[in-house]
Amino acid sequence: MKHNSPLFLIDFLKVFAALLIILHHLSSYGQIAEDARRAFPVLMTWLFEYGRYAVQIFLVMAGYLAAQSLSRYANIQFSANGLLKLILNRYLRLFAPYAAALLFTIVCAYIARFWVNDEFVGQSETLGQFLAHLFFIQGILGLDSISAGAWYIAIDWQLYSVLAILFVSFPRYQALIWLVSVLAVSSLLFFNRSGDYEAYFIYFIGSYGLGVLACLASRFQDIGIRRLAKVALILIGLIIAAASFQQVWLRNFLAWFVALALYLWGDTQYPKAIAQKGLAKAITWGSQRSYSAFLIHFAFILLANTLYIASGLHAHESGTLAIALMLGVVTTSVIAANYVYRWIEVPANKLKV
Repeated sequence: MKHNSPLFLIDFLKVFAALLIILHHLSSYGQIAEDARRAFPVLMTWLFEYGRYAVQIFLVMAGYLAAQSLSRYANIQFSANGLLKLILNRYLRLFAPYAAALLFTIVCAYIARFWVNDEFVGQSETLGQFLAHLFFIQGILGLDSISAGAWYIAIDWQLYSVLAILFVSFPRYQALIWLVSVLAVSSLLFFNRSGDYEAYFIYFIGSYGLGVLACLASRFQDIGIRRLAKVALILIGLIIAAASFQQVWLRNFLAWFVALALYLWGDTQYPKAIAQKGLAKAITWGSQRSYSAFLIHFAFILLANTLYIASGLHAHESGTLAIALMLGVVTTSVIAANYVYRWIEVPANKLKV
């Protein structure tokens, strides 16, 4: 497996997807979203309807990066304990900034309940609900999410755990590629179309699997594996196209095209024209902090709506003011993400079992 860093497309997609999902949530929750929608209906409706597709970008990239990481263990025999350590280390990597963001969100929600009478604030959190979040099982148990992005972290760990088991179980990779392909197609054409499965990995493994195949098709050392993964990626694209004659699912096309982009340019370094300029540094900086920004932003949506209502500013029903507060949420989320990244995420990455 070839390794190059930093990688331009990966970094750019992380920043773009994180920003898009923050704007999607801003267009979805609270009085600020309602007032902004009245003033800017086209923009806010687009963010509400299509901003959620950023999740597909996250999923494909997650599969790509997970395959890149796990393929380092090609031809290495793993014991059950070794596999368990691999999965637990992934849990630890996700856990610390996630737990910190949950606690901060709980505090912000407590403050918001004094002024904001809105469903998105939710009921007071219970200890059982909090513990379920810490173990990434809140969706499986059917509990309300404490934060807008908490479900994704639980799903990411499920997907990584399943992929780790598959990588260790099929070290020669031919069977792995076909199994991932079958799971991906099953998800894209059936499981992902039913809300009954949205708390489980099978609902999302379609997009995630495309990322896995894109990585193996472009970066694996064995040319035979690369060719097989490429064939699988092309076949799934044809299946998605054929299925669209019955019903068009834009998220499936988006996932496939993101996977194709990663296959073609996923290992491309920053263009020389911008490599040493401020834009490149900003993208790299934002990419490193995108996970923390994703985790923390919902708390600031709560605080912004609280400020908007408690101060009486909502009485003006000003779309311009609402947009200004949305930009304030983005800015404060980025600033807070910087500190979460430096003080919590980076030190937590050293945790191993």
